[in-house]
Amino acid sequence: MYFSSFQLNARLLQALEKGGFSTPTPVQAKAIPLVMQGADVMACAQTGTGKTAAFVLPVLHRVLSGPSGVRGRGPRVLVLTPTRELAQQVADNVRTFSREAQVRAGVIVGGVGYGPQYNLLANPLDVLVATPGRLIDHMQEGKIDFTRVEVVVLDEADKMLDMGFLKPVERILEKINACAPRPQMLLFSATFTPSVAKFAQKVLRNPSKVELAPVRENHSQITQHVLRADGPEHKMALLETLLKSPDVTQAIVFSATKHGSEKLAKKLVAVGYASEALHGGMKQNARKRTLTKMHDGKLKVLVATDVAARGIDVKQLSHVINFDLPQVAEDYVHRIGRTGRAGESGVAISFVAPSDMPMLRDIEKMLGKKIELNQIDGMEPKMAIAEFEHQGALAPRTRKGQGGCQGGQGGQGGGQRASQGGFRGQPSRGAPGGGTSRPRRMGGGSRFGAR
Repeated sequence: MYFSSFQLNARLLQALEKGGFSTPTPVQAKAIPLVMQGADVMACAQTGTGKTAAFVLPVLHRVLSGPSGVRGRGPRVLVLTPTRELAQQVADNVRTFSREAQVRAGVIVGGVGYGPQYNLLANPLDVLVATPGRLIDHMQEGKIDFTRVEVVVLDEADKMLDMGFLKPVERILEKINACAPRPQMLLFSATFTPSVAKFAQKVLRNPSKVELAPVRENHSQITQHVLRADGPEHKMALLETLLKSPDVTQAIVFSATKHGSEKLAKKLVAVGYASEALHGGMKQNARKRTLTKMHDGKLKVLVATDVAARGIDVKQLSHVINFDLPQVAEDYVHRIGRTGRAGESGVAISFVAPSDMPMLRDIEKMLGKKIELNQIDGMEPKMAIAEFEHQGALAPRTRKGQGGCQGGQGGQGGGQRASQGGFRGQPSRGAPGGGTSRPRRMGGGSRFGAR
């Protein structure tokens, strides 16, 4: 199947051809025709599968098919995203695919001044991409006109709900429905948790469903490891060892807190690595500068909170390292999905202390397989494996994991413990029962290199 088979607007097809895009991804192949038919759509697919283009292309086709039948200012298409980075990613897609046409698009996010946004909203727009919080601010000031809205897209709906945007999104939708005929509603999500399903039932009308393979059946291109650690100091020593490997071209290291990401980035700079932090407490311009450095290869390590787990696409990122495990099991999938994108392979390594074991079990339950506990020879934890697991079993379970595309996945896969030179244990890769592979040697006696 080719994009030309969708009968998209000729100017979109020209942009796709110039961009080297000819064949749609599975989610695009299924979602684009449904959106073009005008149906409400709910789509679930993992990160890195092209979900953004799956709605951007058909809504641009609608915009280019004819002018709005309603006079006024404000957008014809409203895309809501949970983070600034996701909003920018959507806007970049709009810009890429509409470069052969005249499309008026804009972005409304927090962390920047209001003045330019007032000017943007004072004029008619074809596409507006916004985060809920800042859009609510403009609503309260009467700066946004929803009378022309034809399509509303809820992008990364699961993350939107996780971040507490349920009430703001509901307020925005109520305002739109009060101002204009009911728009076409599109909901895209990396997972269909019970909360997402309940929300979809409330806001969608007889939706067409696009559901690709659930999380547990994917990420076969990413080799996953877990390294045992005594605590923060031991984790730091492990991180320094891993970063010495030439296989680690660029890495995103995930930290649990803003303060932790800043502190960790400074430590890495002190030992000679080009590193900066990225978190939600930064101004938008500062976040953009940091991301630009990462994209340009000026940074080796980006230390991020979960604000970066979605919406960031660094080409050929070799490694994702979880210094801290995520608070929600599903976020593990979104984190490791920063590597192994667009058919490339990648490596994901998680540091786990005994207190982290309950969260690791939640992640394994969601994935439907077990990730073996490994260790680097010469950097073993002080605690023997039996005592480590015993202490992990006693650790309080303070965080919950949730489900995959089908509202939760259970079961565990197998795996044998083995000794393979530089480390002990087997990496996890791909679907349960898919076997394991020998990882390549890295510097410092470990073997967690990219493939």
